[in-house]
Amino acid sequence: MDYFGKDMPKLGFGLMRLPRKGFKMDIPQISKMVDMFLEAGFTHFDTAPVYLGSEDAIRQALVERYPRESYTLSTKLNATIMAGVTSEKGIEKEFQTSLKRTGAGYFDYYFLHMLMENNYKNYDKYHCWDFVKKKKEEGLIKHYGFSFHGGPELLDELLTKHPEVEFVLLQINYLDWENSLVASRANYEVARKHNKPIVVMEPIKGGILANPPENVKKLLKSYNPDASYASWAIRFAASLEGIMTVLSGMSNTEVMEDNLSYMKDFRPLNEEEQKIIQEVQRLMGKSSTIPCTGCRYCAKGCPKEIDIPNIFANSYLATPIFLLLIK
Repeated sequence: MDYFGKDMPKLGFGLMRLPRKGFKMDIPQISKMVDMFLEAGFTHFDTAPVYLGSEDAIRQALVERYPRESYTLSTKLNATIMAGVTSEKGIEKEFQTSLKRTGAGYFDYYFLHMLMENNYKNYDKYHCWDFVKKKKEEGLIKHYGFSFHGGPELLDELLTKHPEVEFVLLQINYLDWENSLVASRANYEVARKHNKPIVVMEPIKGGILANPPENVKKLLKSYNPDASYASWAIRFAASLEGIMTVLSGMSNTEVMEDNLSYMKDFRPLNEEEQKIIQEVQRLMGKSSTIPCTGCRYCAKGCPKEIDIPNIFANSYLATPIFLLLIK
């Protein structure tokens, strides 16, 4: 079935987790990653103002080094206090700042960012829906949609109220597929009901699925000893119907090389592989790992400046410290 973005390469370069040297972006390594990505035939890059340093880094590594028509770029509009937005003027300022930082001239895809139950009304309050329509009319946005972190009822409400959006960005991975808190499957099915194509975020769940428990590693390697654990996760998401592209937050050239090795000639999961993923879901459903994606949004707002994602990454510390944090 045809849909908007059907022919888009199924791997996108997510710029949330770019490599750094100390506090600064590692521009030489990022440039090398950009070169590898484009040379393999991929074209889409995804950034956001709240991915600190990312918009400026992609200007240096991509925009100033390649013709504008050789790639597509997306960024986001975050209408929350976290992004420093408290008025309609703040919306315009955030947009203009993104244009200046990236130097891209326009955005191929643009997202209203992180809509969920506790903030979606901000996007009405600040007239963000009208704002993106206007920017599209001005040619500064080619296509727009929104990224979503809420439940299926709200997603259905938003897509019913705003049928003009061209796509949605959803957190989809095999571990969250039946997770009632993330609702990957339920949100996917709502988007499909509304005939909206889907961009996938967090296919590896912040790196968790690149290093699964030992019993899962053994199962995956028994079928294909040469396939990386991450490849199973990204191919799971990319195999779904209605997917525009899967954003992988690549953090170094080694991760880029691995992603390209199986996505350059992408093949969907076969029936046997789907059954293996179902068994992996069963095994990991018994895991005590805290479902952290490493986005670091919580760390930015922590009054105690606790490095929450790194604590959660150490599973032997995670549970007791998490209990202290939520008291």
